[in-house]
Amino acid sequence: MERHSKSPLLSLPGAVPAEGPDEGVAAHYGDPFREQRALADGTGFVDLSHRGVVTVTGPDRLSWLHLLLTQHVSDLPPGRATQALILSPHGHIEHALYLVDDGETTWAHVEPGTQDALIAYLESMKFFYKVEVADRSADIAVVHLPAGSIAEAPEGVTVRETPYGRDLFLPREQLTDFAAAHGPAAGALAYEALRVEGHRPRLGLETDHRTIPHELGLIGEAVHLQKGCYRGQETVARVHNLGKPPRRLVFLHLDGSEVHLPGHGAPVRLASDGPEGRQLGFVTTSARHHELGPIALALVKRNVPVDAPLLVGEGTAASQETVVEP
Repeated sequence: MERHSKSPLLSLPGAVPAEGPDEGVAAHYGDPFREQRALADGTGFVDLSHRGVVTVTGPDRLSWLHLLLTQHVSDLPPGRATQALILSPHGHIEHALYLVDDGETTWAHVEPGTQDALIAYLESMKFFYKVEVADRSADIAVVHLPAGSIAEAPEGVTVRETPYGRDLFLPREQLTDFAAAHGPAAGALAYEALRVEGHRPRLGLETDHRTIPHELGLIGEAVHLQKGCYRGQETVARVHNLGKPPRRLVFLHLDGSEVHLPGHGAPVRLASDGPEGRQLGFVTTSARHHELGPIALALVKRNVPVDAPLLVGEGTAASQETVVEP
């Protein structure tokens, strides 16, 4: 999966490059907690220019996307943000799209490096529809303004407005000037800490090859139950109507005395079973929050009691908050 070049904002004072899925932008600019507080106060911005950007144009774009996505988009009004998935035939999550239509073009940003596979799938489904799919990652950068920000988007820039902030589809050549005018910059660590606090799952971290939308609380938010005609719909309907998902997303408060945060994939066990007990789930994302301390999201087996104290990794104590009901 190819990615475009590193962000020019890595040259800002104090910038420390991010690793893993956020490689290409800054993890922080010297003080992750200060950057978190700025975002929580509605100031600054986050450079998300490593994310893939895909556009769909043509008169059939919304009716065509409606057939492929889990979301109801055939009548999507200009400027309304939405979220959608593409599922496998068995209902497992393959792609997550963060969408907005400007009246002429449907814009989506996606996880870094996933745009090539997404576009290949979309191209294979064009048939006779009047649509054009394009990878705009090389010339468009995603920039996030937090909720409460009074910064104005540059003229002509498409904006995706959500309860937790605005995503700007900014021409890449404007990125440096935008940063100079709308700082302070906040890094990926600050953005991720607020994402974890908000229980917002992310493809590739909260998902694996067998994740279904119900496990992450995405029914309703990214999956519309009153529409048919998309790949994987049978699984979605069956689990919703007849059963329960095998796993559920939980939010964890971690023991703050530990020096190291548990990494992605760290095992989750019942505290009563001890560190050698049976693994019942795994950490998906962990973060240090400026108010809550160490926190994490995790996927656990559905039947794990909601009030049970847990052990994470090699023995970090954790208490859980329910995100998805068992």
